[in-house]
This record gives sequence, structure tokens and C-alpha cells, in this order.
Amino acid sequence: MRKRIYQFIFFRILGWKLIGTIDGTIKKCVLMVIPHTCNFDFFLGLFCRGIIGLEMNFVGKKELFKFPFGWYFRSIGGAPLDRTGGKNNVDATVDVFNSREVFRLAIAPEGTRKKVTELRTGFYFIAYKANVPIVPVAFDYAKKEVRIGEPVSLSGNYNEDMKIILPHFAGVKGKYPERQFQLQLQ
Repeated sequence: MRKRIYQFIFFRILGWKLIGTIDGTIKKCVLMVIPHTCNFDFFLGLFCRGIIGLEMNFVGKKELFKFPFGWYFRSIGGAPLDRTGGKNNVDATVDVFNSREVFRLAIAPEGTRKKVTELRTGFYFIAYKANVPIVPVAFDYAKKEVRIGEPVSLSGNYNEDMKIILPHFAGVKGKYPERQFQLQLQ
């Protein structure tokens, strides 16, 4: 019943399309979501999660998962990040991957909703260290489409792997295109 409500709102009321899906046999991956220019992107992700019907996750500092909101964040796929012991975000997130049987991490490599000229690389190194594929996910507000690409296994060479991944985002427009990362395809 909940899935039908998500579908009705996403497809009928909001007028969006969902192109592609995530193979349910892929239990762990990094969902690379671009562009991220507004807060509504989070809700688009929740709608897609509800429609696809697979567990999808995000991470946040562990303080967010305390009373009174902790139960809610966990219920929508959140995982607390424990950076004690001098761990950086990449290593702490890899620990979460290693502690779970299913973990599909949605992450926005732009790292902010403000204008950026470079992607942060943490998403790549999380996937590489956790030995999981990256699945590109484009939020195209101009066409009202969420496009899910094919999983990409990583070689360890960031620049070469990005030549495979980034074309998925060609021509995509965020809610505020002036804020989004501008692709430089070679």
C-alpha cells in the first residue's frame, strides 16, 4: 500500500519519471547522486527508495541518531557514523559497510547544495575501500527524471573510473543549475 502512495505522489502529482532500477542482488553499493542543489533532493530519494522497494541508506553524525529523532532517521535508512578513535569519514563509513549485510549508501559527491567546482572524492574511496560498485543516479529537474545507471566496479584509478561514471550525468540539470557541478567530459 505504501509503495502505491509513493508511486501516486511521485508519478501523478509531481510528474516525475524513474528510469532504471537497482538490481536487488546488489546488496552493497554506493549510490552516487548528482546534482544536489536543493533540499527536495532528499525527498526525491525517499520516493525512489519507496517505489523501488529496496533498502537504501545514508550516513550522518551519530549525534543525529539520539532521542528524539534517532528512531526516524534509522527507519528511513540512516546509519550513525562513529568517528571516535581518530577515524575519518571514509574509514568510519567503510566500517558501517563491513558491519552490515545490506548497505546501499546514497551520497552526493558535491557535498553541499552550494556552487562547487570539484566533486569531493570521499564517495569513491568509500566504495573502493569497501570493495563495492558505484551506481550513478541522476536527478534531472529539467526532464523530471531520476535516472539510475549500471553499477561500475572500481579499478582504483579515480580519473579512469570517472571517465566511465560521469557520462551518466551529461546534460542533467539540477533544481538550481547554477549551483551544480559542471561536468568536464573528455
